[in-house]
Amino acid sequence: MRFEGHIKSWTDDRGFGFIEPTQGGQEIFVHIKAFTARTGRPQVNQPVSFEVELNHEGKKRAKNVEFIKPARTTSRSRINPATQWGTASLLAIPSFAALYLLVAILWKVPNKVALGYLLVSLLCFAAYYLDKSAAASDGWRTKESTLLLFGLLGGWPGAIVAQQFLRHKSTKASFRSAFWGTVVVNVAAFVALSSPFVSAWHLLP
Repeated sequence: MRFEGHIKSWTDDRGFGFIEPTQGGQEIFVHIKAFTARTGRPQVNQPVSFEVELNHEGKKRAKNVEFIKPARTTSRSRINPATQWGTASLLAIPSFAALYLLVAILWKVPNKVALGYLLVSLLCFAAYYLDKSAAASDGWRTKESTLLLFGLLGGWPGAIVAQQFLRHKSTKASFRSAFWGTVVVNVAAFVALSSPFVSAWHLLP
């Protein structure tokens, strides 16, 4: 027998949440593996249909969970808010590229600095990819502090690309606030280290 309800709560980092049945009653535990179609991450208040089974402890949990699509949607409602936010975030990359070019012309930034940004961004993208894969398979997750450290060290362009195209870590407000903090600190440090008042790049090996 199938039931209908909506996602009452969802912990994206751990890949589980609870469904509130439309007919009332206790909330039903649901794991990411219970969703039959991987069409994006579950969202709070998202309507779903599901079946119920008992786990090894005799507690109810949802299985064969499917998203219920609204009967009619406008083109605006079909746009994923995370995608909109991610698209705007991508403007940070060309903006930094323009700033980098200006600073390089004015203060002669070594080529190895650009190479460093590229390499750390690739590593950061890979870390996001592995973490998203682990979230889907209930595997070993990458700590948020590690992802933020990659961004702080210059991998934030790769993180932005990963957030947009992998749709990972793109909606959690606390993480995004911390992430943009690392971006600001990294860009400020780049300008400071490049300026003639500090000019620290010559210390690189």
